[in-house]
Amino acid sequence: MGLSKLYRVGEVDVHALRDVDLDIWPGELLVLLGPSGSGKSTLLNILGGLDVPTRGRVSFLDHDLAGGDERALTAFRREHVGFVFQFYNLIPSLTALENVALVTEVSPHPMDPAEALARVGLGDRLHHFPAQLSGGEQQRVAIARAIAKRPDVLLCDEPTGALDFETGVRVLEVLERTNRELGTTIAIITHNAAIAGMADRVIRMRSGRIARETRNERRAPPSELAW
Repeated sequence: MGLSKLYRVGEVDVHALRDVDLDIWPGELLVLLGPSGSGKSTLLNILGGLDVPTRGRVSFLDHDLAGGDERALTAFRREHVGFVFQFYNLIPSLTALENVALVTEVSPHPMDPAEALARVGLGDRLHHFPAQLSGGEQQRVAIARAIAKRPDVLLCDEPTGALDFETGVRVLEVLERTNRELGTTIAIITHNAAIAGMADRVIRMRSGRIARETRNERRAPPSELAW
């Protein structure tokens, strides 16, 4: 609550976030919309324990993400969070199955890697290397890798930014199905307003602040907060 993030660039102070208040509900599919520089990536990084606010409070269950040291933040990310980025970050020398298995080896209650790939529609591509997969297939491997650790929260930073429209739609369908079938809380940041229709709630950001919030009445929010 009251999250602010200040960066010092030379002699200039850059306010990436300005007093942002945001609650996130378990099982929610949240979309953060906004142009470049609106603060949405900074907010996502703080929610995922990749960064800490300059001022404010952020917590997940019993984790204090504003005051935790790097060891505590690492434990939070390992135990609770999956990440999907615009670029897939797959290891070229490993197959799809091996890329996913890397995560399951360090997770306390992992999903079978083959099951995770089947969930994203790649059950017949287990032994293909990234170079043998299309961009959309590589992104789906990245999603399988993220969900294989059974995270409470999946944070997605422009997951369709490097894809054409039709391929991007298929990737978004995978994310929506993950939310519905596994109950995973998902936050997607994007500048593409067309994605908003799939969300339970849309947060529009501008100049480091929440400019507008819209709820799609697909389902009522539960009574218990995630953040």
